[in-house]
Amino acid sequence: MADHVELVLKQWQDQRPDLDVAPMGVVGRLARLHRLIDAELRRTFAAHELDSASFDVLATLRRSDPPHRLTPAELMRASMITSGAVTQRLDRMEARGLVTRTPSESDGRVVHVTLTEEGFALIERVLPDHVATEHRVLAALTAEQRDALAGTLRDLLESLGDTTG
Repeated sequence: MADHVELVLKQWQDQRPDLDVAPMGVVGRLARLHRLIDAELRRTFAAHELDSASFDVLATLRRSDPPHRLTPAELMRASMITSGAVTQRLDRMEARGLVTRTPSESDGRVVHVTLTEEGFALIERVLPDHVATEHRVLAALTAEQRDALAGTLRDLLESLGDTTG
């Protein structure tokens, strides 16, 4: 059985045999996987009246040490949302009672975002569903295959400068 990317590679091989299009096999499959997995995750989040960025904010706050509080800049660095999305996302989440924003007592320029009890309860309900969705989308792989793929993808991310240090 062949996937869509295999067809694309064959077409390029026929039309431009002078080019090594092998990287398209990896990049194309990563892009297609992203779209398919993202759709599954969006369904899970929607069942809890969340979108992926809101889930990411809640999850980032939840996995930080109590009192589950970060600055917007720390949230941006520790999560997968962009700087442009942080303020509008926090506005919506604060309106829903999921987070609070309070000025720092030591520096008036700094604001702290804190997970509320309602936000904490919501992420506690969503997280098991999220993990179950991820298990389901990766069910075709053995544990060894998942580990190997995770390691390979980590190596590629690091080579492109996506590191914590």
